[in-house]
Amino acid sequence: MQKIITILILALFWSLPLYAGQSDVRNLRIWSAPDHVRLVFDTDSLVKHNIFTLDKPHRLVLDLKNTRLSTKLPQPESNNRFINRLRSAERNKRDVRVVFDLNMAVKEKSFLLEPNRQYGYRLVVDLYDKKESSKRRSGPVKTAKKPGNRDVVVAVDPGHGGEDPGARGKHGTYEKDVVLAIARKLVKMINRKPGMRGVLIRDGDYYLGLRKRMAKARKHHADLFISIHADAFKDSRVRGSSVYTLSRRGASNEAAKWLAERENSADLVGGVLFEGKGKGEDLFTVLLDLSQTGTQQASSTAADRVFRQLKKLGKTHKKRVQQAGFMVLKSPDIPSMLVETAFISNPDEERRLKDPAHQRKVAKALLAGISDYFNYQPPPGTWLAAKQEREAPRRHTISRGETLIAIARQYAISLNRLRRTNELKNDTIRIGQVLQIPGG
Repeated sequence: MQKIITILILALFWSLPLYAGQSDVRNLRIWSAPDHVRLVFDTDSLVKHNIFTLDKPHRLVLDLKNTRLSTKLPQPESNNRFINRLRSAERNKRDVRVVFDLNMAVKEKSFLLEPNRQYGYRLVVDLYDKKESSKRRSGPVKTAKKPGNRDVVVAVDPGHGGEDPGARGKHGTYEKDVVLAIARKLVKMINRKPGMRGVLIRDGDYYLGLRKRMAKARKHHADLFISIHADAFKDSRVRGSSVYTLSRRGASNEAAKWLAERENSADLVGGVLFEGKGKGEDLFTVLLDLSQTGTQQASSTAADRVFRQLKKLGKTHKKRVQQAGFMVLKSPDIPSMLVETAFISNPDEERRLKDPAHQRKVAKALLAGISDYFNYQPPPGTWLAAKQEREAPRRHTISRGETLIAIARQYAISLNRLRRTNELKNDTIRIGQVLQIPGG
């Protein structure tokens, strides 16, 4: 009997190294975006892995070192663009091999993530169409067409998505879902307005990198970028909406990054790229600074008008537009703002955010602010600008105590436009003088 017990103990001892220190794959989530598919493996520790592709037929092979599966991996949905089927098997009594049967050749990218508030350790695998990736690398740089009387373009960005749900309300409402619903309603309203076109940056439950959101807005030649969110705080009594623009510090840091990436910076100065170390450095810096200063001023103007409309809708968290270093606001050439529609951590505001009727009210308020901004300051070459030029100018006779800036505000036009229409070199006016008031 003693001998049998000894043998069992030794057998148990010898089997321990096979499992001691092994990582455990507990779940797999699959997210489909328009240009890629993301697979997220939930693990209990950082996983060493190797990934490679095979052809004839197309397959992706993922080897997970010193790992075991504690769950059955799900199969992709039938409409998955890249993956037809996946299968797994144990290798060397310690490793796991996962094979993805593919519908086409792919370009893969993998990385590891450490725990955050939402998830534990994760292995992320992104799949892209290999042919499209090659076209993007080798294709010529496209330039914007001559504007003509084009529509103004508003890029509407619902925050978070997919693997990143954002904040979560007490009753289980995810920020990513309610902001997508508001964004979709806003884009529909924008597209019903003559001279305006809305572009939805994220139109589904998938994650987009922050710089990718900025790049997509630039690809559509957006005149305004608005990122929609729903705030959260540890105190559930906190409530109200907020509007943010980029802080000066954030703008300065981004300018430094763009100056370091010369090809990117060339987009901001009409395609001009200065070659040679030190050649044109000062001019380049000045051009970028001018571009960014103008963008920040336009961002403040647009944000102020949106904030006024949100105040009509209900309580705001602060009394004025705030500034912060949000990444999605850092595009130096597109006026940008971030709107926190409400505090999803407040049960009452969570309930309203889920209500389609309230979502429409929020979208309508945002539209009113956006329309007000473009009526006040339509981009040159757009249908809205041409419409204002076509309208017959009104006349205003100056009375005692009036100022040029007060007259501009009275007629809801920019001070620069009022000066330009009347060929004024400064803001000096006299009693009895007649001003031409441009349309709009």
